Amino acid sequence: MNNQNNMIDPNITKWPYYIDPKNGENLEENINSNNQLYLKSKTGDIYPIIKGIPRIIDDLNNYSSAFGEQWLYWQKTQLDSYSNTTISSDRLLRCLGNSLTNNIKRSQEPLQVLEVGCGAGRFTEILLKFPSIRLTSIDLSLAVEANSLNFPQDNYHRIVQADIMELPFKPMQYDIVICLGVIQHTPDPEKTIKKLYEQVKPGGDMVIDHYTFDISRLTKITSNALRPIVKRLSSKNRMNVIKSLVNIFFPVHRLIRKLPILQKIFSRISPIVTYFHAYPELNDNLQKEWSMLDTHDGLTDWYKHLRSLKQIKKLLRGINADSIDAWNDGNGVEARCKRPCNKIKI
Repeated sequence: MNNQNNMIDPNITKWPYYIDPKNGENLEENINSNNQLYLKSKTGDIYPIIKGIPRIIDDLNNYSSAFGEQWLYWQKTQLDSYSNTTISSDRLLRCLGNSLTNNIKRSQEPLQVLEVGCGAGRFTEILLKFPSIRLTSIDLSLAVEANSLNFPQDNYHRIVQADIMELPFKPMQYDIVICLGVIQHTPDPEKTIKKLYEQVKPGGDMVIDHYTFDISRLTKITSNALRPIVKRLSSKNRMNVIKSLVNIFFPVHRLIRKLPILQKIFSRISPIVTYFHAYPELNDNLQKEWSMLDTHDGLTDWYKHLRSLKQIKKLLRGINADSIDAWNDGNGVEARCKRPCNKIKI
């Protein structure tokens, strides 16, 4: 997966056009008298381009704000190149599956890939290693800025701040739509999945995951009690609470990490997330860094929905998806499907 061996000319990238999600009109790039770039529709709607990133949303401060702060603070934590592991790569490739991964590797044509909820770029990093991929990374939060710092925009990669429910593209523009670690945090997971599927070309693929019902998640007594309080705190206070909780509870987790039964019992009481068993390859410093990050993630998300494997399969059948493959793994339910070439339903 080396760009030098790619037969495709990366300088000729025909990206799907940005459109105004309000009216469907194409957005054209302009520059004002202050030398600031912006996108404008024919009817006059204007969307700023800030730090080189189009912001095609009405409200920059929204329910995902805590995620933006999180990824700007922990910009590199989950990057495989930073942790010197294959944790993110393993998860992405498992979700893609061997068949789709091989198709991406073999493709001699550019593949338009939409990465929804890109965060700081843990999966962006892996996707950009495939020469055939032309990657559009979007996020509702200011995580787009962390993604841009980690993986600057070029002929292979562009970044936009946008809402899943109001994506700034015409339907069926992407060969592959990927959304991992996101759907459960949106207001309506069912509508979110339908919106993602709208972007898949006939014959294209959608890859998603979703939190599910499990004893471990449902019995986190302290974190379930704290979350409604912590998520409503100011940004500064949220961060201070998370750091204090990790500094208090992390040493105990580390002390009993080789006692699995005691660890399971203590995890029901402890409000923090740890990965001593899930990712033993992380050193102690990274263990604490990941703990800080995912404790923040788990206590500050505005929405946290759960769906069963049966519910996800039913939804994918309901939107007429084909080749549905869904299973329990990772954070809950993982699934992939295709849009049939001969069925178009928007």
